[in-house]
Amino acid sequence: MGFISRTTLPVYRTAGIREVEARAVIAAHAPSLMERAGLAAAQIARDMIADGARGVLVLAGPGNNGGDAFVVARHLKEWWFSVDVVFAGDEAKLSGDSRAALAAWRKCGGSMPSEIPANKRWDLVIDGLFGIGLTRDLTGRYAELIAIINSAGTRILALDIASGLDADTGRVLGCAVRADRTATFIALKPGLLTLDGPDYSGEVNLCPLDVDAVNLSSSSGWLIGSDIMRTVLPPRGLNTHKGTYGSAAIIGGAPGMVGAALLAGRAAINLGAGRVYVGLLADDALGYDPVQPELMLRPAHEIPVLDRLDCIAVGPGLGQSPDAWQVLHSTLQSAVPLVVDADALNMIATDANLRALVAQRTAATILTPHPAEGARILECTIAAVQHDRVSAACQIATRLRSSVVLKGAGSICAFADGTWFVNTSGNPGMASAGMGDALTGMVAALLAQGADAHSALLVGVHMHGAAADIIAAESGGQLGITASRVIESARNVLNRARNAASTSH
Repeated sequence: MGFISRTTLPVYRTAGIREVEARAVIAAHAPSLMERAGLAAAQIARDMIADGARGVLVLAGPGNNGGDAFVVARHLKEWWFSVDVVFAGDEAKLSGDSRAALAAWRKCGGSMPSEIPANKRWDLVIDGLFGIGLTRDLTGRYAELIAIINSAGTRILALDIASGLDADTGRVLGCAVRADRTATFIALKPGLLTLDGPDYSGEVNLCPLDVDAVNLSSSSGWLIGSDIMRTVLPPRGLNTHKGTYGSAAIIGGAPGMVGAALLAGRAAINLGAGRVYVGLLADDALGYDPVQPELMLRPAHEIPVLDRLDCIAVGPGLGQSPDAWQVLHSTLQSAVPLVVDADALNMIATDANLRALVAQRTAATILTPHPAEGARILECTIAAVQHDRVSAACQIATRLRSSVVLKGAGSICAFADGTWFVNTSGNPGMASAGMGDALTGMVAALLAQGADAHSALLVGVHMHGAAADIIAAESGGQLGITASRVIESARNVLNRARNAASTSH
């Protein structure tokens, strides 16, 4: 897979991490994985504590995450920090490694009160209650401990994953620690990166522990890296013309929603497509776009029969009228790559004939649903989609033999071969009208210029979020980020990436 570079990081679900751990233990030499994890986290903890501050509260849980916490506590005590360890578990049920870590903590003079000491303040709290194996809602004493540390106003470092987060999905299991930083071990997990994960994980620091995870167990999940933008398109030659860079078409713009189609068209022309047609369903639309007069506006029904199109994007502002259905039906029979968004997805979700046309296509098809659209396609609830975003995206990709991005916090890109990617660029300022239309046009622009569907989707999704991140940084916040500004910023992001690639050779 050419879109996985040597710098792309794997993302493992719990079963995959367990397999890596088991094989690493067989191949490992001293120190143990727990010792390595505890030392790596202790070094991060030390960096988080301000000069002159010394007090640390460590919460150790009943599993191996608690064993990691004992190792962290021991190292911090040896570095002359004042450390309080609260153990919320049954010593008799600890694993061998965790019992050894507890014994080493006691041997170095460490104490272990049964409750969080009252009327005491700490400079850092270390959450070692639960790691990646948690699957049940937290209640009782564990929920009380989490409530106490979340309300303490003290910085929190989580070990591997914030306690209460499902490592596979990012769901909060009843309640969860809100960490300022997470030291995650061996490899990334989807629960750190999608749904609620980013809100509860804080800054994620990957600690590989000298384990080469990919060589021990292959992963079907990956993190989209920013370096992917450098090579998605070849350098432009001097002896070229607009036809060299492809013709993209956008179909949508029903009455009252013309702006959606125009935004997608503007994104396509600004991201490098040589020609962009915009097919509109609205009869009373202007004959040209006064903001982007380079766009060629046409009646929607003319687009599927145009010659020399390199890709079509259908859906922005399309509506669900009989005319919309007819143009979508014609478009799905096109022999060029398609990007399918918005109401085009909704019509496909409710029409078996349209779904069959999608699944039978031989040219590339890219679907861009948000969770509600994904739920309609899968004939389930939005909550079910959000319950496991990775699985939902993969199911859509498999059923419709398409490339898919399930949009949202930590967008999931999934492909029909079972591989999936998590995107971490972007911010809440993107929750504004037209943002999905801009993404559709960006992906169409890359397809028109010759990018394959996998690369066009991954680059488009990452670039879209990165562009919004730059706007937020330059504007001092996330309010007022519009799709139009993201289009302009994305053009700059892609140009800079391509320039960096050309100067590095």
